[in-house]
Amino acid sequence: MPLTLRDIPRFPDYVTGQTDHQFMQAARARGPLAMDRYGFVTAFSQAHMEMFNDDRWTRQIELEGMRAAGVSSGPMFDFVQNALLFANGQTHRNRRAPLVRTFAHKVIAELRPEVAARAEAMIAPLRGAGSVDFVQAIAGPLPAQVIAAIVGAPEEDTAMFAAHVYSAVRGLSIVGPEERAASDTDMRHLDRYVAGLIADRRTAPKEDFLTDYLRRTQDGPLSETEVRAQMIGVVLAGSDTTRGALTATVSHLLQHPEQWRMLVEAPQTWAAAAASEGLRFDPVIGSLARITTEPREIEGVMIPQGTLVAGSMLTALRDPAVYAAPDRFDITRQDHPRLHPVFGGGPHRCLGEALARIELEEALGALARILPDLELDGPPARLRGYGAVRDLTSMRVRA
Repeated sequence: MPLTLRDIPRFPDYVTGQTDHQFMQAARARGPLAMDRYGFVTAFSQAHMEMFNDDRWTRQIELEGMRAAGVSSGPMFDFVQNALLFANGQTHRNRRAPLVRTFAHKVIAELRPEVAARAEAMIAPLRGAGSVDFVQAIAGPLPAQVIAAIVGAPEEDTAMFAAHVYSAVRGLSIVGPEERAASDTDMRHLDRYVAGLIADRRTAPKEDFLTDYLRRTQDGPLSETEVRAQMIGVVLAGSDTTRGALTATVSHLLQHPEQWRMLVEAPQTWAAAAASEGLRFDPVIGSLARITTEPREIEGVMIPQGTLVAGSMLTALRDPAVYAAPDRFDITRQDHPRLHPVFGGGPHRCLGEALARIELEEALGALARILPDLELDGPPARLRGYGAVRDLTSMRVRA
């Protein structure tokens, strides 16, 4: 007779000084499944994460996450209700199709020279500048600048644009009342700002991403609110995760000076490999949460329909069944899966993967060429949390 949800071990308590990876490995040591304080059934292996992401018996969380956070209205609630990331079935297909065509690989690949130029222009003034905040000087501005240019925001608006983005995105997690209010305020600003960009493009079309997207959604099934929400989703997804991934990757490279030196000596050879390993070793996404649509027995436990489930990215990307010496940061690693798991899978795989890789690779290459003597000036950056997008600490570096 199968076990039930009551038989699944609970997550352990945090031990002072533990890293998130150590905490999740302690949870994994209790069995192949564990339940966290929010009621999510978490699986730890890469195989189980892929199983949880199977559309045949699970679906994306829609408004359940907002309701779990005690949110039933407001700007973030409205965004989640209308965004691609939180949709399923035909609604998801309707919202994704225009973006798939607009995000065509060739279109994004053609952005590489522009991204490289922006990275070099941002990094060059830091040579000899002494101690700088890496997140504020490079990791935050670069993806925000790139995504702002893609959606047609004027260059002079980028700093304001980035501030709203990095505040608003906090509201996708369970946060306190003050953070919720600040997030809603910034989401309201973003909504109005994107509405203005859309109105401008409809009045004066250009040969750009936003005009192409609006042309593809014209007379289609999406409401005006959905059209706006997809652009806001592109902005949020294209900024915050890349900021965290770039900072964490540089942090680990500088903690492994022999690997930083490899990158410095041959950036064309190692930039893409360093990006892939950074995304694996310390992923900016803590887990991929879903909800079951039918019962399924896993590891002797009957998981009922309507159960919140999550594949842990922190443990799946250090799964010894997939990776040799999984706890070692190694940019020479040859055992990455063909499709990097951090970008999800199936019909919900991240549309911005190609752009994120270009930004990471070009930033790492520019850092290696322009600031070869880069070093930490204080504690390394840390990504914190085991669910959704992880929080990022600051990091000072010296060139």
